[in-house]
Amino acid sequence: MIKQVGDTKILPKHRATCHCGAVEIELDLPDGIVDPGRCNCSMCARRGAIVARVLLADLMVVKGQEVLRLYQFNTRTAKHYFCSICGIYTHHQRRSNPHQFSYNVACLEGVNPFLLGDVPTGDGINHSADRVGK
Repeated sequence: MIKQVGDTKILPKHRATCHCGAVEIELDLPDGIVDPGRCNCSMCARRGAIVARVLLADLMVVKGQEVLRLYQFNTRTAKHYFCSICGIYTHHQRRSNPHQFSYNVACLEGVNPFLLGDVPTGDGINHSADRVGK
């Protein structure tokens, strides 16, 4: 868990926004940024975001629900959300654990994700949900 990134302390309730500010999210992060990582699936590899996880109840869209757009692909289990104005990916409901959201660490107020250094990359290309029944 990461409690500080550069000079920015991760607050127990931390705000995250898209680039234009139309979407604002409140995250419950009492343990800071937990398990930051990347994924190599076709979607994540293209967007390049570092994500971290929270339970569904720990993420609340407080502004801009009406401008969020949903994108789903492949198994259509994961729900990826983007601002329809600036195009920034803010969060998604996870395919591997639908009881969790992953959020874009770069959207956290005051956080520079480049200060996290190397983060692990998960193998989304060979996701277990894609192998079911094969």
